[in-house]
Amino acid sequence: MEADALPIALIVEDNPDVIVYLRSFLSEKYNLETARDGAEGIEKAIELIPDIIVSDVMMPEKDGFELCETLKQDTRACHIPIILLTARADQASRITGLQQGADAYLGKPFDKEELLVRMEQLIAGRKQLQQYYLASAGFSAEQAAEGKEPAISGLDHTFVQNVRDSIMARLDDYNLQVQDLAETVHLSQSQLHRKLKALTGLSTNHFIRSVRLQEACLLLKDPERSITSIAFDTGFQHPDYFAKVFHQEFGVTPTEYREGVSVSS
Repeated sequence: MEADALPIALIVEDNPDVIVYLRSFLSEKYNLETARDGAEGIEKAIELIPDIIVSDVMMPEKDGFELCETLKQDTRACHIPIILLTARADQASRITGLQQGADAYLGKPFDKEELLVRMEQLIAGRKQLQQYYLASAGFSAEQAAEGKEPAISGLDHTFVQNVRDSIMARLDDYNLQVQDLAETVHLSQSQLHRKLKALTGLSTNHFIRSVRLQEACLLLKDPERSITSIAFDTGFQHPDYFAKVFHQEFGVTPTEYREGVSVSS
């Protein structure tokens, strides 16, 4: 896998030797970023929106518990899985970490294979989450019908819904750009992209287009509406392009989709 395609892991650790050790077996599977304490870790997590965070607990400035609590309450970063590593492996510390939102808690010295497996499992768990959010945003009727509901964050659900609502508010505006949407939800373009990608598996542009096309599907159920007017009303300046991307998304043309709806009604 090319370096750019690797997931980003943020290591928050004040001990240089531990960082070197983590790099020795994580660098082949992850693009690694580091922070020296909890305060810097919070800043980098919000800036980079990594795929996963591995953090020490006992650190200067802010400890791992504070990092966990802060990020899990921040709409921009609350979806990021966090693994806490600490020499304080007693039950009380473990419970505190989990209460602050940690997704896993490993005592030092930790087994590197166990850490690798935990990281892989947490990132894989994002895939199930993506299907849930696509369904909740109206992109997958099959997933919604299955009723599969992973453990989710209310902040994440609200975030996806807010982004969708912001697109719907300007649905017929073909000039809507990623920058406009990012400003509306108070994120940078990079933060919006990484957050949406983590939660839905879609880039921002793809998410915008999918919202437009889902609404077009609803409008196509009305036989009185022309396909050209539906294209315009869902933000597509050129009907031919609308037909092209509709076919790419659903495997049928708008006309074929309408005929299929008519037959099944």
